[in-house]
Parts: sequence; structure tokens; C-alpha cells
Amino acid sequence: MEQVQIFWDPNGIELEQLGKKTKSGDPADGDTPFVRMPIRMLGIDTPETNYQGGEATANAKFAQLKTELETGNFDNWIDPELKALLLPKLTNAGTLQITQGNQAKEVFKQLLDDRLARPSGTNRQLFIHSADEHFDSFGRLLAYIAPSYTKTELATVSLEQRKTFNLLMLESGWASNIIIYPNLPKNSDLRLAREAVKNAVENNLGAWADPSMLTGYEYRMCLKLLSAIKKAKPSNGFFIRESSWVQRFCIDMTTLKVYNPQKYHLVKPYNRLFIWPMDIRNAVGELNLIAAE
Repeated sequence: MEQVQIFWDPNGIELEQLGKKTKSGDPADGDTPFVRMPIRMLGIDTPETNYQGGEATANAKFAQLKTELETGNFDNWIDPELKALLLPKLTNAGTLQITQGNQAKEVFKQLLDDRLARPSGTNRQLFIHSADEHFDSFGRLLAYIAPSYTKTELATVSLEQRKTFNLLMLESGWASNIIIYPNLPKNSDLRLAREAVKNAVENNLGAWADPSMLTGYEYRMCLKLLSAIKKAKPSNGFFIRESSWVQRFCIDMTTLKVYNPQKYHLVKPYNRLFIWPMDIRNAVGELNLIAAE
């Protein structure tokens, strides 16, 4: 049995439920406005539900990427093993991604309905536990969310009932894990997330049932690769290489080995932990990482 080697216990804060008021900005008093805002659930990544221009446009984009990669003109841009892994998945990738994204959305809506319902017929509020880094670049609150229980209820509810929606989505197979340093869960939660994804992958649950599936981050990565290819300009017969389409290093959380961005596929999906280049130096020191061979 592999053992997770990452030990991390970040501080968190509890936030009052957001969006209680129907109108954004309605104040409770002179210095306390109520706001409505999106929450980006930490540690998980579901398939995308839309693409500008629609499903047909998305399919056309991936068909174009497939053609470009098959020509070999950009072989110096992409690891050959990664290319071999991606090529079979590019046909009708837009259709599959959007279909799976909508399925994931329905599963999440059903989880909300089931888990937030009280026996009385009313709905529970959300418990929100934010990350050390509170917001992403889109202004979304980065958080774990779960049903909120009173102190009396907490004395009787099971651990199963207390699970975060983040973990439940991983267990369903409709979300892949995307844990990015330094926003790491504590070790016990990291183990739960890993086991949930491992079970989903090995038992073909949710999106993992289709071998052609692209995780959400792979789908976005491929679109960035196509954009970079389209912007490339020949110089003296050679294409200027663009590497911004994939930048995050990947750690195997069971071995502490660090893989270059285009080698992430060598790590099992459930063992992946990502690090941005700007954070790699700190991560190596804090997590005792070692370079993969």
C-alpha cells in the first residue's frame, strides 16, 4: 500500500454564509454588506460545460490541433509520450467534455439537494473553509464546502454526513483532483481525496468510465497548445517554441518525485500534486522533494 508522504496542515478560516440576501450589496449595517460571489471548490476539477462558439466550434478546434500534431511540425514542442497519449483523445473532444461537464453539474446539484435538506423540509446553510490563498485570478473564493451542522447535530452525525462536497464529487468520479501547492489540505484530507480518486479511476466511475476522457485541466491545456501553435511565427525555417501552454510541475505524492510539466502523465491521476514554477523552490525545501530520473 503506497503511503502519502505529503504532510501539510494549513490554517483555515470559517466564513459566514455568502449570498443570504437576494440583492447583492444589501447591508446588515453600516459596515457589513452581504455579497454574492462564486466559490471555486478546492482540490477538484470537473469537465467544462461550455465553449465559446459552442460544441461544434470546440470539436473543430481539437480536430485542428490533432492535424497540427500529426504533421510533426511541432514535435519539438511536445513530449512524444504525451503526444501519443493525447492524440486518440482529440476526436470530438469538445462533445465529450461538454457532455461530461453537464453530467458532473447534475450530480453536484443532486448532492446539494440531498445533503443540504433538513428533515423539517428546510435547507441547511453551507459551511465554508477557505484556503490560505483566499481567491483565484478570477476573483472566486477558493474553499472547501460542506453542510453546516449545529453543535448538537455534530454530536450525532456520522463522518459520512460531514464529507465536503469537494470529496463527494471526487468519489462520484465526475471530478478529478487538482491540488496545487501551496493550497494543500491537511494530510488526513489529502489521503481521503487520493483514495476517492484512486477508487473512481480503478472502478471506472463517472467520467473515468470513458478512456477518451480529458480531465478539465488537460482540456484547457490542449486549447492553450493550439492557441500557441496558431500564434507561432516561422523564423529562418524554424518555429519559435512556446512553452506557456503547460507550466505546472507535477509531484507524485507517494514518492515525492518532481516531474517536468510535460511529464505529468507519468504520475497516476490520483497521485498528482501540481506546483507553479514560481513556487517550486519553496516547495522543494518545505516538502523535501526530489527530482524524477
